Amino acid sequence: MYPPFPEDEPARQRAVDASGIARRPGNPALQRIVEQAASLAGAPIAAVSVIDRSRQWFAAKVGIDESEKPRSESFCAFAILRPGEPLIVCDAMRDPRFAQNPAVLGVPHVRFYAGIPLVNRSGYALGALCVADTQPRRDDFDVYDLTHLAREAERLMQQ
Repeated sequence: MYPPFPEDEPARQRAVDASGIARRPGNPALQRIVEQAASLAGAPIAAVSVIDRSRQWFAAKVGIDESEKPRSESFCAFAILRPGEPLIVCDAMRDPRFAQNPAVLGVPHVRFYAGIPLVNRSGYALGALCVADTQPRRDDFDVYDLTHLAREAERLMQQ
C-alpha cells in the first residue's frame, strides 16, 4: 500500500523546500539525537527523515545504509499524515499498510516502527524521528522520551 499524500501536500512541500533541510550536509547534532533515540528504544534502526516529493531522505541515521529511499516505501510518509500524533506499528507483518513493504519483506526486515512527526512552526510535518526493530513489540511502547528528542530535532531543523 502506497502512503497517501497529506491534504495540504503542496503547502507542506513548500515548507520542506523552504527549510532547506534536504539540501544540507550531515548535521552532527541531529546524528546525536538519532543515536540517543536508538539507545533509548533499544532499537537497531533510527533516523531523522525528511519526506520530499518522491523520496524519504535521511538527515541522520543509525542502522541504515542508504541516504534515501522512495517515498512509496516510507513508513515516515504515513507518520506525517497526523502531525500531532506518533505512529506506532507493533508488527509490520500484520499491518496491511506495511505487510508488503520491501523493508519488511527484505533487509532490514522491519517489524516494529515508532515515528514522531517533525513539525515546523507553521504546523507542517516535514518528516519524522523514528526508530525501528527487526522484532515485533507490544503496544505499550513509551514514546515520551522519543517525543522529547523529536522536539529537539525540530528545533535544529528550523535553524
